[in-house]
Amino acid sequence: MDYILLILGFVLLIKGADFFVGGSSSVAKLLKIPTIIIGLTVVAFGTSMPELSVSVTAALMGNNDLAVSNVLGSNIFNLLVVLGCCAVIYPVRAKESLLKKEFPFSIFISVILLLLNSDFSVMKVLSGEGTFVLGRMGGALFLILFAVFLTATVREALSSRAQQDGEEEEYEVMTPLKSGLFIVGGLAGIVLGGDFVVDSACNIAEYFGMSQTFIGLTIVALGTSLPELVTSMVAAGRGENDLAVGNVVGSNIFNILLILGISSVITPIRLDITAVYDTVILIIANVLVYWAARGKGGIKRMEGVLLLAVYAAFFMYILWR
Repeated sequence: MDYILLILGFVLLIKGADFFVGGSSSVAKLLKIPTIIIGLTVVAFGTSMPELSVSVTAALMGNNDLAVSNVLGSNIFNLLVVLGCCAVIYPVRAKESLLKKEFPFSIFISVILLLLNSDFSVMKVLSGEGTFVLGRMGGALFLILFAVFLTATVREALSSRAQQDGEEEEYEVMTPLKSGLFIVGGLAGIVLGGDFVVDSACNIAEYFGMSQTFIGLTIVALGTSLPELVTSMVAAGRGENDLAVGNVVGSNIFNILLILGISSVITPIRLDITAVYDTVILIIANVLVYWAARGKGGIKRMEGVLLLAVYAAFFMYILWR
């Protein structure tokens, strides 16, 4: 039964996020909000909704291991598997502005996360003993950085909008009633799906004697990253690889700043040493992808295969430990 609820939870999360984005985008268009702002806010937020729902639900239930491992696992999966698969389909090229601003910022906040997760103690990490805490002050810092990042992104988008050709992605404009039903139904699916995923994942982990960290890094991370995987691979298939990279980097920034920010403000998150190690792996994955993206021609097919091989090694590592 837990397996059925886990699958049902993922379906509700993904379809709920889809309904929420559709309804919210329609309302935004009815209010004559620019399409570019919808993409930077509503759509970006919608693709991170599954991770947000799972992590906040886990935090409220006191299952903080699942909250952190879900974010770390999703971000590592996005970088290595999503971009790896995209590069295998078609070499991935990122916009220069993304490589100069958003990507370095994503690495920067990953380093901040490492410092907070390790309690700023190198000796404590090297000894591998004791517990670590991502507290409310750290969560508040992430939320402040998120507000600054979102404000700067929207301002830059508005300032550059006049220089564009005027081609915008069209979102379906529904009636106000239908839009409201999509938003309410989408949120209900997201909340209910989050409950199902957390409850069933914890039960499965307990039954097999696995840790919540392992479940969060693998099954839950993969399930909640499906929107990013589908969106990026469709973009790659169309040759729109800058969208694939932007989707991954934007989602990773949302995951750390918004999701861990909210989760740790709700309940300080107690971590063990493996969470610190996983944060180091996240930083390595960020640097590896950034190095590949900076190369001539972007992330090539062989480099995409390398990223997938690195993820396979990471999976074997977490399985072994």
